Amino acid sequence: MDDNFALGDRPFVGEDQHRIVLAGVQLDHGAAAHTQELVHGNDRAAEHDRNFDFDAIEIGGHVSPVNDQPDPRALMVSERLKFDVEWRIAPGLTAYPEAVAFMEARAAAIADGHASELVWLVEHPPIYTAGTSAKDGDLLDARFPVFKTGRGGQFTYHGPGQRVGYVMLDLKRRGGDVRGFVRDLEEWLIRTLAHFNVKGERREGRVGIWVARSGGREDKIAAIGVRVRRWVTFHGVSLNVDPDLTHFSGIVPCGISEHGVTSLHDLGLAVTMADVDVAMKAAFSEVFG
Repeated sequence: MDDNFALGDRPFVGEDQHRIVLAGVQLDHGAAAHTQELVHGNDRAAEHDRNFDFDAIEIGGHVSPVNDQPDPRALMVSERLKFDVEWRIAPGLTAYPEAVAFMEARAAAIADGHASELVWLVEHPPIYTAGTSAKDGDLLDARFPVFKTGRGGQFTYHGPGQRVGYVMLDLKRRGGDVRGFVRDLEEWLIRTLAHFNVKGERREGRVGIWVARSGGREDKIAAIGVRVRRWVTFHGVSLNVDPDLTHFSGIVPCGISEHGVTSLHDLGLAVTMADVDVAMKAAFSEVFG
């Protein structure tokens, strides 16, 4: 395997007989010819200064053979048309392996045209998950079960008091812009926080949504990690409502050690999970249609 030579304007990491690995983005071999369109969306320039937790993207089978563009019959997300998106809220705590199995099955059904898009809100028991870029040294104390997962990103924590939103959308109907999809996930979280008068912000070179604190400190309040297969998304976002923040000390969250984590309750907002669910649904409609 040859390392670190250029393919277009992105560093080419290497390849095997099945996949091209491009700047942390996994594409099937047939998708390699149109990486700019898939990753950046149409003719937008590459964004070198942002890391969108894109390490696990598998795309194939829904590209026009004429121009290597997403199916021209697709509905463009910019039109903000109303889509038939199902919402589910799981009661209690959902075991992580069962959640992944469900997402994979539902994503396949969506890709095959047998199911509608879905946003699924859950809470998990205390666990750590390792994305495709996770480094062994970032697991400091395996006090909870650790699951390797196919989403992009590094280590993160899930547990009671954290709202996890699993987002299963059909991107071929929404313009085929993967990077635009992640920007919309960020905007969804920012608008959700705005419902509680919290200013969530993006930061250059850092994944997730951040809150400025006193003394120049910045804490992470929400995380993003996605996977895309056959143009259907799964995994998604997590928002700290009232988790035990000491549980994050067992990892280096998302590989970022110089900043902390926070939650709505830590910010002095005694909101309920139901309050957050209402805000998330309203903000989702604003962003995704």
